[in-house]
Amino acid sequence: MPFIPHTDEDVRAMLAAIGASDIEALFDEIPASLRRVRLTEVPPGASEQDVTRLMHERAEQDGRWLNFIGAGAYEHHIPAAVWQIATRGEFYSAYTPYQAEASQGTLQTLYEYQSMMSSLTGLDATNASLYDGASGLAEAILMAVRLHKSSHRVLIPATVHPAYRKVARTIVANQQIELVELPYCTEQGITLPESLARFGGEAFAALVLPQPNFFGCLERVNELTDWAHAQGALVIGVVNPVALALLAPPGQWGSGGADVAVGEGQPLGVPLSSGGPYFGFMSCKQAHVRQMPGRIVGRTMDREGRPGFTLTLQAREQHIRRSKATSNICTNQGLAVTAATIHMALLGPQGLKKVALTCHANLRDLLERVRRTTGRGPRFAAPCFHESVLAIDSDAARVLAALRQQGILGGLDLAAEYPELAGTLLVCATETKTPEDLDRYAAALAAALR
Repeated sequence: MPFIPHTDEDVRAMLAAIGASDIEALFDEIPASLRRVRLTEVPPGASEQDVTRLMHERAEQDGRWLNFIGAGAYEHHIPAAVWQIATRGEFYSAYTPYQAEASQGTLQTLYEYQSMMSSLTGLDATNASLYDGASGLAEAILMAVRLHKSSHRVLIPATVHPAYRKVARTIVANQQIELVELPYCTEQGITLPESLARFGGEAFAALVLPQPNFFGCLERVNELTDWAHAQGALVIGVVNPVALALLAPPGQWGSGGADVAVGEGQPLGVPLSSGGPYFGFMSCKQAHVRQMPGRIVGRTMDREGRPGFTLTLQAREQHIRRSKATSNICTNQGLAVTAATIHMALLGPQGLKKVALTCHANLRDLLERVRRTTGRGPRFAAPCFHESVLAIDSDAARVLAALRQQGILGGLDLAAEYPELAGTLLVCATETKTPEDLDRYAAALAAALR
């Protein structure tokens, strides 16, 4: 975005308009003792040339890694046009579109995003949007409790991302909501429908279903959805948007479909950039839309028959009484959502499906190469999408350290979150990996295991 400086004349005119003598007068409410504190830990100023060189040196220290870590944040190819368009000033500096007459471009972008995400999830409405996938799950749990009304208990499998479970507990714990954790099958790596029999007849507001789950495995969502609905509980799907190009969308799970779907939108055009920013998405059935947090953009016609866009639902604390708000923390991660919209528009349905197919094929090829070179294979028997838990029968931390010496980020050690899975790695292969990358990983892993 271009930098447009103010001239001295501009500054004088603005100060005169507000009746201030100088810029210091704008801060006269702050005690002088606080304004004059020396910042002893801040280094001296540097020229643009020196700063540029310093940043290049630091970037080189990061190195160029061959990445096989997924675990909720995924390395995908992002067409150059995505951020070239998203960082245009019209998008980059746009604020919340409260004034529809001045925000038609932003509103249409959000409307197109909602339409695309609703198509992916197979549900009626999508908001725009939430902080990230983890807080999106917490919001969905709060939404389910509001809808159910008679129960504050929610079933959540241990196969849901550990960070998502922690965030959800942090947000809902003080609202007297109990999250009941479900164990997973140690052979399949999924939640077996028959394991829910002991909860039959108990009141639960919702059942959370990850697809794929944290281990990369595909849950038996049809059976689980029908079980939950038979118990009078809602179903919350936690989904990967890229996988939805191949898998049945949440709106088609079981005989009635999931009620709410949430997830992390980062795989749709948002780079791995030191942990963010990301954005969470949420879709739901039409019957539940008034309990969905966030904003919804609607399309209408003006008096002259021209299409127009406006904020239709925005039940946030800024607009209504705080006690009646559906959420007090939800936000619109507008720039990331804009990038995701452009990304999906450029790829189209077939392009996104091709990405998903390539991801799945690369994981299968990776596992086959690892099997041939090391004799190791998947820890779980259930089908996977583009991630799998690899049983290496060795000290995972030591193996990962050896792989890092070869410039390879070899996966995630699961022992910290799942002690029973010590000696395993969660590995991921997306469409960015070439056959040569897969061979390099398999060879390096074999050497590390030796």
